[in-house]
Amino acid sequence: MNRIAPLFARLRPRTRAFSRSLATIALAVTALPSLAQDATPTIGDSNLKSWAAIEEAAKGQTVYWNAWGGDNRTNEYLAWVADELEARHDIELVHVKLSDTGTAVSRVIAEKAAGNLDEGAIDLIWINGENFAAMKDNDLLFGPFAEALPNYALTRPQSNPEVRVDFTVPTGGFEAPWGKAQLTFYYDSARLETPPGDMAELLDWAEDNPGRFTYPLVPDFTGSTFLKQALIELTNDTAPLYKPVEKSDFAAVTAPLWDYLDALHPHLWRDGRHFPASGPEMKRLMGDGELSMAFTFIPSEPAAAVADFQLPPTTRSYVLDGGTLGNVHFVAIPFNASHKAGALVTANFLLSPQAQTHKQDPAVWGDRTVLDLDALDEEARAAFIDDRDNPAALPAEALSKTLPEPHPSWMERLEEAWLERYGSQ
Repeated sequence: MNRIAPLFARLRPRTRAFSRSLATIALAVTALPSLAQDATPTIGDSNLKSWAAIEEAAKGQTVYWNAWGGDNRTNEYLAWVADELEARHDIELVHVKLSDTGTAVSRVIAEKAAGNLDEGAIDLIWINGENFAAMKDNDLLFGPFAEALPNYALTRPQSNPEVRVDFTVPTGGFEAPWGKAQLTFYYDSARLETPPGDMAELLDWAEDNPGRFTYPLVPDFTGSTFLKQALIELTNDTAPLYKPVEKSDFAAVTAPLWDYLDALHPHLWRDGRHFPASGPEMKRLMGDGELSMAFTFIPSEPAAAVADFQLPPTTRSYVLDGGTLGNVHFVAIPFNASHKAGALVTANFLLSPQAQTHKQDPAVWGDRTVLDLDALDEEARAAFIDDRDNPAALPAEALSKTLPEPHPSWMERLEEAWLERYGSQ
């Protein structure tokens, strides 16, 4: 209880009220103590140790999946997942749309503080590194479960260690990988012939082209990622960024970032006094011709937006010369989830070749797969190949320039410091 209260107080100001009432409890399933990662998690009084038994227990369950709901393409993909789960496993999947993952974390914290240890309202969370670290440190997660999922082997974690690390924090099997993302810049080639290749060039270009660039309002995830990208480029020593922030001199490390933003902001859209609320809002400004350059954390998004007539056909994508931030995103199960069997089956389906292929399709979402294609048969591998010609698409080789995410504590401190400096403008 004493460990939970400070975390709850820290998260509360950054979240909005969570209004959904507790779901009707159809079947309470509670976790026994942690098992070895090569074993199937034990669930409930039935001591279900085989995957077949878990699939059977999941039938008829309603899984409440708390996930960001700010993008229509992502929401439509989740609706497709719901249809597939109902047809394949007799599971009803309910997408609880969030504007901030911290909302779900706060809910789990509140339930634990109130003594609700086995009838939680949240069964699955699409989670990021910052919130995963907070939940893991406060024993708010069920598991380890990830490596017990039959489809997890298709990620080949021995060859792809990134599926076991979230913002430098080892997952320990407490979350399952779902997709890959990388910061990708895009521009209108009819307005901009040669885009800036690094942050210094971006500042020079913005000074010469005032009002043609901006970034989302912090603490929007895309906006916060821009801060981290800039900090990595501008600081003289990146080593402190990969350790907890309290072990470093935050003011000294971040001083170049604030100097840079002070110089950049007067040349941004609306003179840096207002910022778009999100990545999708920034994309709309590009589509409306107000911006000449923007960025996204989904490499295929610009190409998909051109196909949907949201961006002009002269749109082109690229990454900065020194690379850009990239990460694996995950799903996790709260310690007190009411429908753990259904959540496990859902997480396993998300790792299936069928679900991963559909998700990676630029016409659907374009989120990159976490599966190792060498682990798939020839037919499954072929399904991932996209031979469509789209000049707006990012060249595949560009994604090899991936920078690792800093420790999650840096994201929170950067957001707080940004709001103190620029939030009242």
